Amino acid sequence: MIAYTMLGTNDLVRAGKFYDALLGELAANRAMENDRMIAWATGPGQPMFSVVKPLDEKPATVGNGVMIALGAANPAAVDALHAKAMQLGGK
Repeated sequence: MIAYTMLGTNDLVRAGKFYDALLGELAANRAMENDRMIAWATGPGQPMFSVVKPLDEKPATVGNGVMIALGAANPAAVDALHAKAMQLGGK
């Protein structure tokens, strides 16, 4: 169900070194990276954990840069889930 989690960081290099060592203990390796983010996973198709410089380029804080993504089978499933969230009072 969880596709990935994302935490904001103000120091991508330092966060990368920290999570390389920490998540290596769980057999996770870097699965994706670019100049704004690094993601780790234990294998193809597995949920990922990532750190990212916030998209708005403001400092990462408790809520800025944090994201949790839910996996869905296809775009129609995403649309249905969004519609349900709105029906339940989501904003």
